[in-house]
Amino acid sequence: MKFLKKIYVYLAFIFLYAPILILMVYSFNNSKSRGVWGGWTLKWYAQMFADTNVVSSLKVTLIVALIAAVIATVIGTVASLGLHFMKGRKRAWIMNITYIPVVQPDIIMGVSLMLLFIFIRVPKGYGTLILAHITFNIPFVILSVLPKLKQLNPHLFEAAEDLGASVWTTLWRVVLPEIKTGVMAGFLLAITLSLDDFVVSYFVSGAGVNTLSVTIYAMARKGISPSINALSTILFVVVMVMLIVVNRKPKSSSR
Repeated sequence: MKFLKKIYVYLAFIFLYAPILILMVYSFNNSKSRGVWGGWTLKWYAQMFADTNVVSSLKVTLIVALIAAVIATVIGTVASLGLHFMKGRKRAWIMNITYIPVVQPDIIMGVSLMLLFIFIRVPKGYGTLILAHITFNIPFVILSVLPKLKQLNPHLFEAAEDLGASVWTTLWRVVLPEIKTGVMAGFLLAITLSLDDFVVSYFVSGAGVNTLSVTIYAMARKGISPSINALSTILFVVVMVMLIVVNRKPKSSSR
């Protein structure tokens, strides 16, 4: 039975990561054809940085992801604190509303946000992109922070107040250090979702302000350049390094 479980786990990992490994290998392929191996090369990495359209889209993606993740993390953490101290039916209703953006199709959010921006006459660009990414990132931050708040000792707040700490001092010096792993997880999840998003960005991006996913979609009609494989490899490695660093830090601090 254990042998079958191991096979199942190995097959699942192969199914998930084999396409990424193939993409990474072909980012070093000297041939432009994906069916022919022409030897090892780094020319696609050099071509990636020489492509102004790709570099511009990468800048837009990183700027939007960073700003949206920071703002969504702040709002989501504050909202989590409010939900944690809220009781009764009101809390249940707000939690159900919070889950809606998580479970609904992205195309519904993309179209609804596009119609909202058109209705209030907001020109599409950086502002609409950032607002849209903040909107769909906040629920994921809340879902990352709330479990850490539930693990807190309920008498921790009373003890801090008995020692003379104000509400802000208690939140800043007592609560936040205890939930920082959840806050960091929400921040990293927000960045990842922003980098990955296509549907919402496609509907709210303006002329000259396109994310990387929208640019790749436009390139797919003519044929995707192997330089995109190089860019995807760099993004994957950067995200993996960030996750490894964040996951090792709590272990080292506990020691």
